Amino acid sequence: MCFFVPYWKHCILNLTMWMTRNIIYWILALFITLSSAMYQRTTGPTYPVDGQAEVGEVTVFYTLTRSHGGAGDQPVYVRTERDGMADGTIVYRRYKTDDPWTRLPLEARGDSLIGWLPHQPPAGKLEYFIELDGGDELLRIPDHETVVTRFKGAVPSGVLIPHVIFMFLAMLFSTRTGIEALRRHGRPRMYVFITTGLLIVGGLILGPIVQKFAFGEYWTGFPFGTDLTDNKTLIAFIAWLIAIAAVWNKSTLTEHPGRRWVVLGAAVVMMLVYLIPHSMMGSELDYEELDRQRLEQQQSIPDSAGDTAVIRQIP
Repeated sequence: MCFFVPYWKHCILNLTMWMTRNIIYWILALFITLSSAMYQRTTGPTYPVDGQAEVGEVTVFYTLTRSHGGAGDQPVYVRTERDGMADGTIVYRRYKTDDPWTRLPLEARGDSLIGWLPHQPPAGKLEYFIELDGGDELLRIPDHETVVTRFKGAVPSGVLIPHVIFMFLAMLFSTRTGIEALRRHGRPRMYVFITTGLLIVGGLILGPIVQKFAFGEYWTGFPFGTDLTDNKTLIAFIAWLIAIAAVWNKSTLTEHPGRRWVVLGAAVVMMLVYLIPHSMMGSELDYEELDRQRLEQQQSIPDSAGDTAVIRQIP
């Protein structure tokens, strides 16, 4: 029996080292995934514009939202240090149009001022800014630019939450696959199939459903449009299909270890895709076409109701 003791000690030691190394790899993959997700969120065109400013002797805190989902008008809040310390106006117009600016007074509610941007059809955008009157000083927020907000339809939580979870897991397993491919004797094959499956469910099945609820179209990427979110999902999927082809046979990596770099390339493509801010070059309502359709409807049926929203892609 004593001859078996060193053997079992050796097995336990190897198992402990493997588990420790594997845990470290997963922690590293999770850290990279969370960091990229945070970067994507905070650099995207829908991330709120926030900050603080001074008007007179009053400090103003603001968070100007750049996205609104569901029915109803979009609220815009500004908070002051004390009740009734400033009067304000919200100034807005339809984005990329020559419409005159519309001015609406902000309503005082305790230590906050609130305004409402009128609801737009899905993918419609408004540009706006706020003016605060402190008596002797007029403060504009932001200073010289406007804030652009995009409207979208309500997406059910039962669709949106699984979409977010599957896309997060796809990025997590992609990163873990890349780490495994970097190892000289790594075994990334299983991870390749899991990553591709997660991407298919999250990006190619649930993604279009979310898009349909939000903007009325299942797919506005290639070859039907230039929506960057759809196109980058397609690029990532193609990269993982190539990775699957590279590791399809179990003995492939043993006979051709250089194919690990194909797998690593797919993981790098996935990372680059995730670093592109979400909703960039997304669906956008063509107001000129919408106005033309409204005019035609009024001329043909003067009392007709309802509009047909026309979506275009940002060039």
